[in-house]
Amino acid sequence: MKALKAIIAALLTMSATLSQAQSVTLYGIIDTGVEYVSNVSNVGAGQQGLLRVPNLTATTPSRIGLRGSEDLGGGLRSVFMLESGFAPDSGALNQGGRMFGRIAYVGLSDHWGQVSFGRQATMLLWATLDSDILGANVYGANALDNYRPNARADNSIAYRGSFGAFTLGGTYSFGRDTVNAGQNPAGTNCAGEQAGDSLACREWSLMVKYDTAAWGASLAYDTLRGGKGAAAGLSSSQLSDSRMLLGAYIKADRLKVGIGGSLRHNQGSALSKSQLYYAGLSYDLTPTLNLAGQLYYLHYDDSANKAWLGALRATYSLSARTALYLTGGFIDNRGQSNLSVSAGGSVGTANPAPGGNQFGMMAGIRHSF
Repeated sequence: MKALKAIIAALLTMSATLSQAQSVTLYGIIDTGVEYVSNVSNVGAGQQGLLRVPNLTATTPSRIGLRGSEDLGGGLRSVFMLESGFAPDSGALNQGGRMFGRIAYVGLSDHWGQVSFGRQATMLLWATLDSDILGANVYGANALDNYRPNARADNSIAYRGSFGAFTLGGTYSFGRDTVNAGQNPAGTNCAGEQAGDSLACREWSLMVKYDTAAWGASLAYDTLRGGKGAAAGLSSSQLSDSRMLLGAYIKADRLKVGIGGSLRHNQGSALSKSQLYYAGLSYDLTPTLNLAGQLYYLHYDDSANKAWLGALRATYSLSARTALYLTGGFIDNRGQSNLSVSAGGSVGTANPAPGGNQFGMMAGIRHSF
């Protein structure tokens, strides 16, 4: 909590100082509530229900940040962004304890696009924003592929540019993850930048998007290289974990429908090839009440392991910045799969027995500023 207070104080001081010379914005989201998860098997004998305040995500992860730009003339601007993710249940920093674990970059921008340097989101994250209806919801794709909420890279160069309806982007990292958080995907101990191994801990991604007022589609590819001592089985630079994602959406009045799928080849896992598909919709019943739902299917090649996950969410907006919500999810594991329905806690804290089902429900409040 002291660390978070120090960050907030520093951001406020920087905002007051820098705003005299350039455009600077302090912003944030705090999203939390109470969650119940059934059939938790890793608490001793038998299975029990778990009641908690999540520390990772709710309808969206909590954060506080500072972004700004300066006009350099001739259409050229300097840009920066610093963003901290925090656990609203305790105030602790997320992303492996990083001060600016979500985003930390500086760069230049003009009509050709933006080039930036630092810790940044990869193109896999940008490619899912429109087609994945529930996004970072506590019950959703994050529970089936925990790289989704952690698709960021340290030591990276990034480019994104829009040309009419098209958006092109790419990232390249010289060392994708400098933090060691054990088996937690928020810190995979792959710092890279080694003179003797040019492939160690590299990351790269590419994306192309097409967006109109009525529909859009995106295609992205993201690959992670391993390194000595890296987590998740990627213990060598000769091993990689790659994903290709295709997503699409349509919008009509108060309705939005999204579909997508990703193919994964993870050389660090015995179950190296898998597919994750999703389809969902969002509908505004009134200007203040939204209903959304999505279905996910995860399948591993040459294995009985698979999982179905369904999730629903109702959101009632009290104002432009404050909303109440109720969300629920159910997962059906098959084979030896024991994935949790919830992405609201640390990895391994709320899993069912292998092949088991699990239900989760959360009621909460979200405020942005």
